[in-house]
Amino acid sequence: MNRVWLDSPIHEDALARLREAVEVVGPFRDATADPRADLAGAHGLIVSSMPEINGEFMDAAGPQLRVVARPGIGIDNIDVGAATARRVAVVHTPDAPTEPTAEHAVALLLALAKRVREVDAGLRTRGWDSRGPLVGTEVAGKTLGLVGLGRIGGRVAQIAQALGMHVLVYDPYISEGRAVTLGVRLVESFEELLAAADFVSLHTPLTPKTRGLIDAKALAQMRPTAYLINCARGPVVDEAALFQALHDGVIAGAGLDVFTQEPADAHNPLFGLPNVIVTPHVASYTHAGLRRMGMGAVEQVLQVLQGERPRHLVNPKALEKILNA
Repeated sequence: MNRVWLDSPIHEDALARLREAVEVVGPFRDATADPRADLAGAHGLIVSSMPEINGEFMDAAGPQLRVVARPGIGIDNIDVGAATARRVAVVHTPDAPTEPTAEHAVALLLALAKRVREVDAGLRTRGWDSRGPLVGTEVAGKTLGLVGLGRIGGRVAQIAQALGMHVLVYDPYISEGRAVTLGVRLVESFEELLAAADFVSLHTPLTPKTRGLIDAKALAQMRPTAYLINCARGPVVDEAALFQALHDGVIAGAGLDVFTQEPADAHNPLFGLPNVIVTPHVASYTHAGLRRMGMGAVEQVLQVLQGERPRHLVNPKALEKILNA
């Protein structure tokens, strides 16, 4: 019987479907335990964004490993080249987290604009009169700058326009046609977007080019009244530079769902700033979103193990090797 290893929980419906077809090892909720002891013999892995799935990790599973699945869109923690060399298919669920992640980005945007964290704390600690100096911002008529216009960025653009915002986009990999369809304006340079936006929201994958994209130089090009939102990947932002910019008033605030180190250190200095709203990488965590991600990952794992082609295969060459083995 095929064995599938999970490092963290997936939706209960997805887990039930998986258990109907294979032996399930995990999920592992105890961060102090070493789950690699149970990797040996796994034919498939379903992994979160946390573990680094490199060649060594795959070798610990053994030569029978055939598929690694990510219930989500990002695959930056998976060494796709190492997987392909080992005849291991890599699959993900790029459509599943679109709606909840886009909504979360807009929720952070609105919470920052309305200073929700500050007014909540003020009312609780100082009473009704605390509201006086805490004046919010209307987003209608303001400019949202999107870095990336993929699935999530595109949905954020739609929601923002429904709120009456103007949307600018920097994404060198999309067509003018997609921008026209979504009613947004493409800008030619990253610098142009930073200088023009009242809110900058990141929706780019983590690549060598995007790592540290938001550094001290980029932050200095933003407006002092502007806000940064990151629901993409933590390392896209230089956290030390962001802390300094927020502390010094270079920008007005930030909403962060992702961090350079995850799980994030409880002593992360960003957590102590009043103009920052933080959430623990939960942008896609809705009941519907988790179910779509879990079911999508499970179905594709089972397809690969049955010799079928999954819908969202990242490395087609690996599947060719599997089928021709």
